[in-house]
Amino acid sequence: MLYDAHNHLQDHRLDARRAAIAKMLPETGLSEAVVNGSAEDDWEDVAQLARENAWVRPAFGLHPWYVKERTPAWQQRLSDYLTAFPNASVGEIGLDRWIENPDIEAQIDCFRRQLELATDLHRPATIHCLRAWGLLDEQLRSLRLPGRGFLLHSYGGPVEMIPGFVKMGAYFSLSPHFGHARKARQLAVFKSVPPDRLLAETDAPDMWPPDELNPHPLQHAGRPINHPANLRVSYELLAGVRGVPVEELVNQIGENYRRLFNG
Repeated sequence: MLYDAHNHLQDHRLDARRAAIAKMLPETGLSEAVVNGSAEDDWEDVAQLARENAWVRPAFGLHPWYVKERTPAWQQRLSDYLTAFPNASVGEIGLDRWIENPDIEAQIDCFRRQLELATDLHRPATIHCLRAWGLLDEQLRSLRLPGRGFLLHSYGGPVEMIPGFVKMGAYFSLSPHFGHARKARQLAVFKSVPPDRLLAETDAPDMWPPDELNPHPLQHAGRPINHPANLRVSYELLAGVRGVPVEELVNQIGENYRRLFNG
């Protein structure tokens, strides 16, 4: 019973393989996967995947990379999708100073609106953060937060910030990409995450594992991408860094996932 707390199965890079992938994923032990929308133009794709696959939990959100492309009706459309899918979470949302020429004020405005919507609808939220951890902490401390909690996906922040985020309701997920040697510091941070706040993800088709840990290598346009079946890699990485059997971690992550997303 594996749970993928964060992926993008609707991503166009998976178009040619999506039907085959969707058919095989339940055979890998996957119980459920949260498929996150990123912009207005992919929310319907996420919705359709949820209609077609019982193991897909939809998430709808405006990613900070796409705030400049939002329409005047974006917030109403988001609310409509969340209403239509009572099991949906709010995501992927967040703050990002890594991208070129970020509109931070627009990101903050969209982030606050979406987090407030998650709180009002009693939904969990999935948060993306790059090079904005202090700003994220500041924003979270100034807002009403979802009672069910929120996910800091592919957490790459400082270990010192974990206790503060936990007090605010955070969960932390790890992706297969943390198996790369250059990600050793970020992987080690997961030793300090409380066991009841651990989750696993793929972030497919992004965040692929290193070749030596990749049982499902995949490419698009000559570049590596992540296969959604690589979820077990994340579990194994977490088990290794925490020094526990994978089976024990499977049970713990299952409990954590259901607590956050099932409410």
